[in-house]
Amino acid sequence: MTRLLIVDDSALMRKLLSEIFSDAGGFEIDIARDAEEALARLHDFGPEVITLDIHMPGMDGLSCLDRIMIERPCPVVMVSSLTEEGADETLEALSLGAVDFIAKPRGPVSLEIDTIAAQLVEKVRSAATARVSRAARLTDRVRLRARAVNRPPARRKQRGPVERLDGIAAVLVGVSTGGPPALDALLQPLPADFPWPIVIAQHMPKSFTGPLARRLDRNCALTVSEVTGPTPIIAGHVYIGTGDADLLVSRRKGVAIAMPAPLRPEVPWHPSAELLVTSAMKTLGAERLVGVLLTGMGSDGASAMARMREGGGHVIAQDEASSVVWGMPGALVALGGVDRVLPIGEIAAQLLEWAQE
Repeated sequence: MTRLLIVDDSALMRKLLSEIFSDAGGFEIDIARDAEEALARLHDFGPEVITLDIHMPGMDGLSCLDRIMIERPCPVVMVSSLTEEGADETLEALSLGAVDFIAKPRGPVSLEIDTIAAQLVEKVRSAATARVSRAARLTDRVRLRARAVNRPPARRKQRGPVERLDGIAAVLVGVSTGGPPALDALLQPLPADFPWPIVIAQHMPKSFTGPLARRLDRNCALTVSEVTGPTPIIAGHVYIGTGDADLLVSRRKGVAIAMPAPLRPEVPWHPSAELLVTSAMKTLGAERLVGVLLTGMGSDGASAMARMREGGGHVIAQDEASSVVWGMPGALVALGGVDRVLPIGEIAAQLLEWAQE
């Protein structure tokens, strides 16, 4: 049994969430009406995973999360609204160490809670196995290590001659659970003149991908934008697929573009890394691509990136120790489709090495 603590100031929401997890089975459930109760339950109940509402009277969810990560780190899934303000707060929660989030239904909760029930249970089960000690404060730790990108070459010499990849057209990134802090860690060390465009499929609702792009744009030297229409991809720029759509690479008038595409119901994750990589191989050729598969549950992107490597592309998977959930990169490693398996704090350095003139 997984000990689950549900923290929400709404009696109705506590009741509905308790029913969802009781019906799912495998959970020992306790509840807290506010942050103060939640902090007390940390020690007397000892939860293995927590669902935490962002908006609560008194101490809010972000302040409560900060205390949890200091007092007794534990996997936390935030319960958020689909508003832009809710997205910004949720991204802040992820940077503070939350593992994942679930967006509340837009309509009456009691009528529409069933629409998120299966996804919520899946996320909480996955979160219960997450590596919180590695995820918490990830961005802050990586900032301290960012100088490693420009460190003296002594360690690199142990690898032998530096390999430069000529003729690369784009870097493709797939990421899910634990993605925003991992993307911070990937992008912050890269300079504004990084020679390849970076195209990212991050599993996330539409109302969150715009705020994510703006947050990353503020935090790194590269120009980061959300792809809401056909957009030429150029060096020094990062392109985030809009949520609730898929992201494809195509060509228009001889120019490579990133573009949103209608969802395919047979594909379980969106924006789909599998579809992104497949479209880029058709448009640009596998040998002109670098793939990076980061933390996330499931296996999205693993098959396509393995095929890309077989076709002459180069592929990096985030290692298990630095991943919040080693589902996607683990699936890629199991397929034997990688050139490098690296901690998140070393992937930017590898990209720069491959791009070195």
